[in-house]
Amino acid sequence: MQNPKSAAACTRREFLQRTALTAAALCASPAFGAAESSPRKLFTGIGITASIDRAAELKAAGADFIVENVTRFLIPDKPDADFEPLRAKAKAAPLPVLGGNGFLRDPKLRCTGPDADHPRVLGFAEVAFRRLRELGGEYIVFGSNTARQIPEGWPKAKAEEQFIDLLRQMGPLAARHQITIALEAQQTRECNYLNHIGEAAVVVAAVNHPNIRLLADFYHMALMGDTPEDLAKAMKWVAVVELAEKEKRTPPGVAGDDFRPYLAVLAKSGFSGRLDIEASGTAAQFKTAIETIHRQVADVLAAR
Repeated sequence: MQNPKSAAACTRREFLQRTALTAAALCASPAFGAAESSPRKLFTGIGITASIDRAAELKAAGADFIVENVTRFLIPDKPDADFEPLRAKAKAAPLPVLGGNGFLRDPKLRCTGPDADHPRVLGFAEVAFRRLRELGGEYIVFGSNTARQIPEGWPKAKAEEQFIDLLRQMGPLAARHQITIALEAQQTRECNYLNHIGEAAVVVAAVNHPNIRLLADFYHMALMGDTPEDLAKAMKWVAVVELAEKEKRTPPGVAGDDFRPYLAVLAKSGFSGRLDIEASGTAAQFKTAIETIHRQVADVLAAR
């Protein structure tokens, strides 16, 4: 006759063994843990530069967030009371406002040249950082071509010294509000300073602040002839990606531009951040654009 205590011990052992086997089977199952079953995502979200008024239709198109205009929507030159209705509007919207562009549009907000007014720029910037953070936002694109344009006759070396000094002061303000400044290289038709991603990377490296980073805009890069190799050299500093098709700045899928060479550089570097489509288009075009990006990303990751 079996000892009751031995039988109980055997039962407990069998229970533990079954439990362990069940847990192992779950861990091996594709349904256990998305990180184990899904390919690595190149982008943590795909957003669209657009008015918050389009949030519902763009969410239906597949967008994850909105990039709003700093000057028009965050109105940093206006009192907090004026911003309150816009803050409430953003909070109620079906998509979050995670980014801002159109940063320094006021002609008085000069970064370089004899009329540079850094105290004014920094005061404006800090209000913008605070208000974007109140919305849950993460980054502001620093294109601002007119603000950083080098005036005729002003030495480029002096302009760069001014600009780096401004960014060194701006970094701690951005850090205080947990906002990243994403410096954007722009084509020569828009600005005469920082036209190549490598030039912008040199400035970001000189500033050397964790909240001052680089935006890789595939549209400007294509127009300026920046290659995937140029992108690879700058990847240490890249925090955000923007894109549009080269010919008419249309959303991906309209003209059929192939972004895979640039995307492959992002994948190789281990990038995992935000992507913004900065283009004009209909909701249907943006739906196609997001599908196009997903397809090209999938091709790149499958080839690795």
